[in-house]
Amino acid sequence: MNGQYTLRKVSTLSIQPIRIFGDPVLRTAAEDVDTFDKELRNLVKDLLDTMRDEGGAGLAAPQLGVSKRVFTFDVDDVVGHIVNPLLEFPDEEEQDGPEGCLSLPGLYFDTVRRQNVVAKGFNEYGDPLQIVGTGLMARCLQHETDHLDGIIFIDRLDSERRKAALTEIQSQDWYNEEVKVKVTPHDSKGVFFKR
Repeated sequence: MNGQYTLRKVSTLSIQPIRIFGDPVLRTAAEDVDTFDKELRNLVKDLLDTMRDEGGAGLAAPQLGVSKRVFTFDVDDVVGHIVNPLLEFPDEEEQDGPEGCLSLPGLYFDTVRRQNVVAKGFNEYGDPLQIVGTGLMARCLQHETDHLDGIIFIDRLDSERRKAALTEIQSQDWYNEEVKVKVTPHDSKGVFFKR
């Protein structure tokens, strides 16, 4: 080269802002994906890039303001995505442990989840896929599917834990007190459990 041209590296990352607790999109059930096209593949890329940038274990489309039933995950070196997931539970075994969310940055609350789960859905091209999860993967699959149903993990807490969580949330710098937050007073366990 004679100096007329310089090479520059163009970033191919597509990091998007994450919606924070209180945003109504997080409380809205997402729509099924019915078209497996380039737009969906771009959404999956945005989810993966944003999730990795934030260091999250999972990220659902509503967290980027997109009301579609798709999420990504990165658990125990298993990275992937699932479209239109349906969860099945092979047994009644439960786990109770810390859970966090990129839409509630920096906060973790002990949450009861099923220990084992099978997620059935599709990949970004419309091919069927199945993910068998236990432990942390099972927790992630349930957490992200909840996002697609307009449920935030603090809805899964018992009333004592939920009250403590809301107090902690309200003390955060990112909390917007002008946003009216409603949390269901009903037990939301079983909302998406297939029995």
